[in-house]
Amino acid sequence: MAARGIRIEGLSKRYGQGDTAVDALKHVDMAVAPGEVVGLIGPSGSGKTTLLKCLGAIIEPSTGRMTLGNAIIYDNKWKIKDLRALRRDKIGFVFQAPYLIPFLNVTDNIALLPMLAGQSNREARKQAMELLEALDVGHRATAMPSQLSGGEQQRVAIARGLVNRPPVILADEPTAPLDSERALAVIRILNDMARKFETAIIVVTHDEKIIPTFKRIYNIRDGVTYEEKGEGRNFNYKSSR
Repeated sequence: MAARGIRIEGLSKRYGQGDTAVDALKHVDMAVAPGEVVGLIGPSGSGKTTLLKCLGAIIEPSTGRMTLGNAIIYDNKWKIKDLRALRRDKIGFVFQAPYLIPFLNVTDNIALLPMLAGQSNREARKQAMELLEALDVGHRATAMPSQLSGGEQQRVAIARGLVNRPPVILADEPTAPLDSERALAVIRILNDMARKFETAIIVVTHDEKIIPTFKRIYNIRDGVTYEEKGEGRNFNYKSSR
């Protein structure tokens, strides 16, 4: 695999012990290359949320291996001491709700993360502005979150997830609250950003509007993943403000 991207091998997660133990994940294998956007689908209770939390270093798996770029971050135990720094610097998150800080304007919402990582105010705001321009919301740089449309809020959330140039982005139902046009716009943006920054992106979704856009899909059932080829169809993109 290339120097970026993510690979998991034999990942398992068990809750509880003995007769009450529940295997949420059972020997899961997955690989996402730099510049690739992959769908993760499955019914409720199938293990999607648990897998995403393991990938995001939010909960600890029980067994298996996770490799981020060329670094093994988990091999039956965490190999990284500072998991908070790992999440901040190496993993971007995009959620169903934008979760923007309501009392900060758009630029400050994005610049906050690199500033916490040690960047200067000037450099962090410069990076934020570059992403806003790339996502066609540069004109909203000084707006407050309450002044944005739903589509604009989600673009700002994507910018925040990308601002530290993480090798991996985990997107949890990012199009669920959006109509078809805006949902496809978000997926187009994720694909464009993945290619531009060589980011591996995993999109957890139930959204039937966007499932046909993925070239590869992992279907998780009863804690086990099955890789499927998606349609990877082209779709029209129109800016939605």
